[in-house]
Amino acid sequence: MPETTPLRLILESRRSIRKFLPRPVEREKIESCLDAARLAPSAENAQGCRYLVIDDPDFKNRFAGKVFSGIYAPTRFAAEAPVLVLLLAKTSFIAHRAGQAVQGIPFQALDAGIAGEHFVLQAEELGLATCWIGWFDVRAARRFFKIPRRYRILSLISLGYAARRPPNERVRKPIAEIAWWNRFEG
Repeated sequence: MPETTPLRLILESRRSIRKFLPRPVEREKIESCLDAARLAPSAENAQGCRYLVIDDPDFKNRFAGKVFSGIYAPTRFAAEAPVLVLLLAKTSFIAHRAGQAVQGIPFQALDAGIAGEHFVLQAEELGLATCWIGWFDVRAARRFFKIPRRYRILSLISLGYAARRPPNERVRKPIAEIAWWNRFEG
């Protein structure tokens, strides 16, 4: 059994929350989450992630009406969150382009995933709740904010105070089912 550390407790308690209280999130807490994301490693230290924070209620509701409609309606629960954070990546970094061309690996997405996870773990430590959202109208988001093509829109993160938290019981596969030691066994 792993040692119980403060980080371990955060990892065990973090859940994707889909119901939020109508309570605003303090700007200092949002900035703390952004600062945690800023500290994330990135390919060749490119630091290509950018964050568009949407916390004005009327503006957020207009944005949500555009990006969570039609086939994206299943994620309209995110509109209840007091804050939405659009996760972007600059596309001009050589490390990202080379990684994609040579390795076939989208380093922009990897970097954004690491930074976004720093963001959500910091939120958890601050008593906030989050949900990663990939199912939204990216084109509508681009049009709404007039985001140029040199930025790739990768994800949204809803942020707020949880209306309720599910119990901590989760079924996770044992390590023996997800890892091999010194040889491939799949």
